[in-house]
This record gives sequence, C-alpha cells and structure tokens, in this order.
Amino acid sequence: MKTTSVLLILACFTALDRVSFAQMNDTKSSAKLESAVFGGGCFWCLDAQFKLVNGVKSVVSGYAGGTLKNPSYEQVCSETTGHAEVVQVEFDPAVVSYEDLLRKFFRAHDPTTLNRQGGDVGTSYRSIILYKDENQKAIAEKVKAEVQKLWPDPIVTEIVPLTAFYKAEDYHQDYFAKNPDQGYCRVVVAPKVKKFEKLLQEQKR
Repeated sequence: MKTTSVLLILACFTALDRVSFAQMNDTKSSAKLESAVFGGGCFWCLDAQFKLVNGVKSVVSGYAGGTLKNPSYEQVCSETTGHAEVVQVEFDPAVVSYEDLLRKFFRAHDPTTLNRQGGDVGTSYRSIILYKDENQKAIAEKVKAEVQKLWPDPIVTEIVPLTAFYKAEDYHQDYFAKNPDQGYCRVVVAPKVKKFEKLLQEQKR
C-alpha cells in the first residue's frame, strides 16, 4: 500500500510539472508575439489574405487613423470620421518578421491608387501603415522605398503613428471564411486571395 501511495504521489507531481511546463511555454510564446496594423481597401480582403501567412496567429478587422472614438461601420463608410478600414495582425516574429509582413502587404493590394482599391472609393479604403513605435516606422519607410521598383506609379501609402485601433463589428470578423458565396466575396475577395496564395507559394520556392 505504501509503495502504491508513493507512486501515486510521484505521478501527481509529474503531471503537475508537465502542466506547469506547458503553461510556461504558452506564456513565453504569447510574450513573443507582436502586432502590425495596416489597411489597403476592404478589410475583408486583407483579413482573408493574411490568415494564409505562416507565423500569423490572428487577424482582426477594425478601424484606425481617424478622430472619432469607437466608430461604427456606417460612420466610417460615411467618410466623415477619417478612419480607414484596417487589420490588426498578431504574428510570431520568430517565424515571420514585421518587414516581411509589409513586403507581403505591398503585394496584397495596389498601393499606388489614392483613396481607392478597385471599385471601393473613399478615404476609408486608403493604403495606410500605422506604426506603434519608431522601429516599425523606420522599417515601413524602408520597405516602401524598396518596393517602389515593383510599381510603375508612385506608391501613395500613408505611414502614420497608431493612436488607437477599434475592432470592427463581430459580423465583419472572418467575413470571407463565413460568407464565401456572398457576391462581393466571389467577385472581389476570392480572386485577390487566390492571387495572394499563389504569391506565397512562389516565395516558398
């Protein structure tokens, strides 16, 4: 009986050690995550595109770059709040760097069209990078200058400090994944996602 009791106690301590070790790993992993905020047209597109990137842990659609606190989708669409439709990308820098994300961002949309992406017209659809610190600002400016050679027209992407990010309404989150047969998703989002997926595959070679 004593031997059995000792074995059970040892087993319990071993299990607790494993749980603690797993929790420590989760904590370390979470602590290493960083975030990027940028916009380039409808956030349904960027959301679907960047969820394909290895190292990206989450993508949240939202609004930033304006003056109104906690704006609604309707208010942003009115073009009176100054906000752009953006995504907040949480990523593991050990897998994909901020610089690499921005290089993909400049290929995920057309950064040369002022206040529009295709048929979506207005300042809320402008190309914009919102940096959280001076390091991100420097990287953004560097990448913007370097990728200019990929485009025949001048890049008009704004690079501005992030003052606030407002999460969009729940129905906007994972929109393409939840509504693949919706008209806009079939005609606009799906082709952009397919093109972006092809780009990612080519970059792996």
